[in-house]
Amino acid sequence: MLTSSFYRSAYNPFSVSISLMSPPFFNGRKYKELAPTWEMLSLYKKFQNKLIYTHEYDKILSDLDPKKVFTDLGEHAILCCWCLKGKFCHRHLVAKWLEENLNITIKEL
Repeated sequence: MLTSSFYRSAYNPFSVSISLMSPPFFNGRKYKELAPTWEMLSLYKKFQNKLIYTHEYDKILSDLDPKKVFTDLGEHAILCCWCLKGKFCHRHLVAKWLEENLNITIKEL
């Protein structure tokens, strides 16, 4: 499993959108269970507070089973969203959550 942005990996057949909205050119699978809420995105854009965003996103993850998520996505999935490489992003929170719960390594493409 890997993480990436739509800009880099949207056309890869293993890409899976974990965003609320995907770009019009993305025709891959979508896994809405990992998408942040509109409220979270709005608050983060307004205040740029990573701690609050992470706290809120952890609530989403706490309702999910990491084994089921990994099975649903598949070991070759590329988790995609809008954020550019190196920027704070929920896909990295997902990767960390899966790594810690499943003892795996997920790298950024």
